[in-house]
Amino acid sequence: MCVVCGCADTKQAAPNDSGFAYTRVHPHSHLQGHAHPHAHEHAHPHGHEHTHVTVDPATGDLHYGAGQAKVSVPGMTQARAIRLEQDVLGENKRLAAHNRGHFSGHGILALNLVSSPGSGKTTLLCATIAALRARADGMPVAVIEGDQQTSNDADRIRASGAPAIQVNTGKGCHLDAQMVGDAFSRLPLHSHADAHGENDGGVLFIENVGNLVCPAMWDLGEAAKVAILSVTEGEDKPLKYPDMFAAADLMILNKTDLLPYLQFDVERCIAFARRVNPRIEVLQLSATSGAGMEAWLDWIASARRRFRVAPVAPQPKPLDARIAALEAELQALKTQAGAGPA
Repeated sequence: MCVVCGCADTKQAAPNDSGFAYTRVHPHSHLQGHAHPHAHEHAHPHGHEHTHVTVDPATGDLHYGAGQAKVSVPGMTQARAIRLEQDVLGENKRLAAHNRGHFSGHGILALNLVSSPGSGKTTLLCATIAALRARADGMPVAVIEGDQQTSNDADRIRASGAPAIQVNTGKGCHLDAQMVGDAFSRLPLHSHADAHGENDGGVLFIENVGNLVCPAMWDLGEAAKVAILSVTEGEDKPLKYPDMFAAADLMILNKTDLLPYLQFDVERCIAFARRVNPRIEVLQLSATSGAGMEAWLDWIASARRRFRVAPVAPQPKPLDARIAALEAELQALKTQAGAGPA
């Protein structure tokens, strides 16, 4: 996860002082002229077993998420990875709660749009802004755009008639709660909310950095995550990137106008998504042709009504469960370390 791999913090992680050993699989060349994998022990100074890597005995496939931290970082113990993730996510959670309280206090529906690059998020947003303007004239709408570089997407949103703030994350692979809070304070929607109070409301769309991995665990203070999956990407994405679809409240299958030209099984994709997240809602639409857009606008309207009924009591999110799990896993590692040599 990015909270321990470096993109969430510009400081370099301190070297691991405990040392470790791990099983590495690599090809060996033989006189017969072929190569195949062999497992060998590569010892590190203190000779500890690297238990967070598993190897499929049939195929040799490697899984580096088998340890308690669910992630592998060279030179870092599982305990340190857990501590780092716990610290970073905990601080982000505090900032997200501040954002959520601000949005809730003013009746603003904040939606976190997440997807891989090229899924059509910005095109969908431009179409949504135009459709909302036609359906609910005067309802304030604003957009926070997240990308590593350029203001291209924010420029497109501003050209569509909605205010937008571009957030460039540099080497970062996702938005975080501080970035969203800083950007929101610069939007007219912030001043509008302060001036008119909670019953006036509006919609804040947060277009996250194109990435189906890291944004899953980062709470921005949103009311809901909306995962956008283009039919050009393949129906197995919910199984390949389960954390994202488990965290999402809604999955939008976008670019459905291309289905006649693709081998994409819609029902299979939906079944995969619901295998990961039984409560996920699903919409099918094409931002280009306009098919399905009315259902998307209805969903937004329904979300605004639900949000106004109970604006300050968000449902438990996967982040809360993850932080609780990290605390338990760190305590288990401390107990294990106290029982004998690691």
